[in-house]
Amino acid sequence: MNTAETPKDVSLKAHEWLTGNYDNATKNEVQKLLDSSDKTPLIDAFYRDLEFGTGGLRGIMGVGTNRMNIYTVGAATQGLCNYLKIAFAALPQIGVAIGHDCRNNSRLFAETAAGIFAANGIKVYIFEDLRPTPEISFAIRELGLQSGIILTASHNPKEYNGYKAYWDDGSQIVEPHDVNIIEEVLKVNVDAIKFNGPKENIISLGADMDQKFLQKVVTVSLSPEIIKRQHDLKIVYTPIHGSGVKLIPMALEKMGFTNVIHVPEQDIVSGDFPTVISPNPEEPAAMKLAIEKAIETDADLVMASDPDADRLGIAIKNENGDFILVNGNQTVLIFLYYIISKRKELGLLKGNEYIVKTIVTSELAAEIARKNGVEYYDCYTGFKYIAEIIRENEGIKEYIGGGEESFGFMPSAFVRDKDAVSSCALMAEIAAWAKDNGRSLFEMLQDIYITYGFSKEKMKYVVRTGKTGAEEISQMMVNFRNNPPKHLAGSALSIVKDYETLIEKNLLTGTESPINQKITANVLQFFTQDGSKVSVRPSGTEPKIKFYIEVKDTLAFYADYDAIEAKTNLKIDQVMADLGL
Repeated sequence: MNTAETPKDVSLKAHEWLTGNYDNATKNEVQKLLDSSDKTPLIDAFYRDLEFGTGGLRGIMGVGTNRMNIYTVGAATQGLCNYLKIAFAALPQIGVAIGHDCRNNSRLFAETAAGIFAANGIKVYIFEDLRPTPEISFAIRELGLQSGIILTASHNPKEYNGYKAYWDDGSQIVEPHDVNIIEEVLKVNVDAIKFNGPKENIISLGADMDQKFLQKVVTVSLSPEIIKRQHDLKIVYTPIHGSGVKLIPMALEKMGFTNVIHVPEQDIVSGDFPTVISPNPEEPAAMKLAIEKAIETDADLVMASDPDADRLGIAIKNENGDFILVNGNQTVLIFLYYIISKRKELGLLKGNEYIVKTIVTSELAAEIARKNGVEYYDCYTGFKYIAEIIRENEGIKEYIGGGEESFGFMPSAFVRDKDAVSSCALMAEIAAWAKDNGRSLFEMLQDIYITYGFSKEKMKYVVRTGKTGAEEISQMMVNFRNNPPKHLAGSALSIVKDYETLIEKNLLTGTESPINQKITANVLQFFTQDGSKVSVRPSGTEPKIKFYIEVKDTLAFYADYDAIEAKTNLKIDQVMADLGL
């Protein structure tokens, strides 16, 4: 066996998996990697331990310390068990909920985790089959449990799987519990994992919990009388082979919609995602079949959810009747505009309401809130931070909506994670409201731009895989931090925000001020004098560095929309060129 090009630590780790307490199938796969003349797969599988980060686990499935398999899932679960016993030592019984999506091995990983929780004396409530992520969050709250997990890699390609952990309020875990759990996970070796606990500690969840969840989903409605008039609105919906296949059509029906059109090829549950390259509603290719079905049926609205049904993508008709994709920022704007406008109309704005957006989401969301006297919060990317703000304001202020640019929205606080089930139900109502008022969603979007200012956004990411890719991404952040651009699209930088130091520098006055965030993050933001904003951050779950670009303009007349959009697209191109993208 040629190991000359194999790092010593990689070889040692691989041989530990050959001799340790691992099953024979795993050992055989490790041996194949060792025997192969191409050492890259071996190095990528063992060059590091798959990190249980603040968002849990996510990685490519396969054998090795840097892969998703029953042993990395097992170590994460055992570490979580150990911490739950410390955090809830006073409780006579700790309980957790487990869910999973459609991905290959998701059920295996879910059942593996259930056995480990049970072996540690923890009561397990596991869904009988795949379920949307938001329902797991809801079940934790509904059952009064202390934690929960869902096996999902969200919208990543089919090679990936993941493990998200939740706390007792139904939100993903934040400090101090996140770092404490990570410490416990790091202590676990394969011999410490307690597999195969007693079956009596495991309870199945199914239709009863679905109904409780759906009863809450319909409470997001603000215009039930309009749905009655527009019940036959033509809605094309696709789950893209994932967890929304059952509950989202049921939610739309429960809201009162009677004309939901399916995409049969994508109703097939499959972790291979046979009709798409990537099951991500952010990508036009993933929406292609649904849009074709909408053209065929002359539908009013197209909606899609990702594999774990927490993200929502939509397509609407423009002024020419052609379907166009709505980006995540625009989706957030539509939701917030409707919620605030309708609440104002109904007399439901009492003065203690607030919305939440993430720092990389369009500043227009804040403008909508500001101009309507609604408080807004900025937080880091991730709905766990939105949930944290809700938790801090519980019983004091009323949360009425929040979202992020990556196609996530949470219309209500009964779920504490992004929620495509409730969002699909509410978006259908918004389309019905617009139609009832003789307008389209496209015209409604133009109304927003005319009233609050025009904003154009684009997210560009650079993928760098493996060990060398991670190093390259890290160096890119160092370079931007040490040498920020002086101009973007001809406008000088005015403000630089560095969330790693929590310092905001005003380049015009030379002053510095603190950024109001509890924890640091590896994020940089550049603001220009003409209102443009660029945010740069490495993804916490994927081998990417992401660039979020937003440029501003003014839309005075509907007829100018195409010209303003073209102008701002050119400006975004120039910003990207100035960033070297």
